[in-house]
Amino acid sequence: MQGIQCKKWIVLLGCVMVSNFVRSQSVFGHWRTVDDETGEPKAIVDVYKQDGLMYGKIIKILSGEGQGSLCTKCKGDRKDKPLVGMTIIEALEKNADGEWKGDTLFDPEQGKAFKCKIWLNPDNPNELKVRGYLSFVYRTQTWIRAVE
Repeated sequence: MQGIQCKKWIVLLGCVMVSNFVRSQSVFGHWRTVDDETGEPKAIVDVYKQDGLMYGKIIKILSGEGQGSLCTKCKGDRKDKPLVGMTIIEALEKNADGEWKGDTLFDPEQGKAFKCKIWLNPDNPNELKVRGYLSFVYRTQTWIRAVE
């Protein structure tokens, strides 16, 4: 009887390890944004899938004025709205290469939206590459998977 119970625990442990490995390979989850210039963490973004498309919203501010920060440089509906809860990635579609592309990666610091491409770093699945385009000029940030 003890051998059967031990085997059950081994199978359960194996399932947990496999599910953690699979989850760590996904673009979806919580990601810590990092300031390009200072290397300091800025925010936590929840990247999620809805109706087959990728979205992302700020769930926590890690720098500056913190949780009460407002989007002062924003225009339109986002003007002076709280950063926490703000959707900054909208309706990206997955292509055959496993990259997500679309027209809306919103940068609250600049108050501007950019075309974008997002993909996992093939050498490190705990790094998300986030590239914003303005015409032929682009900037790529590396976001780090947030430990939950």
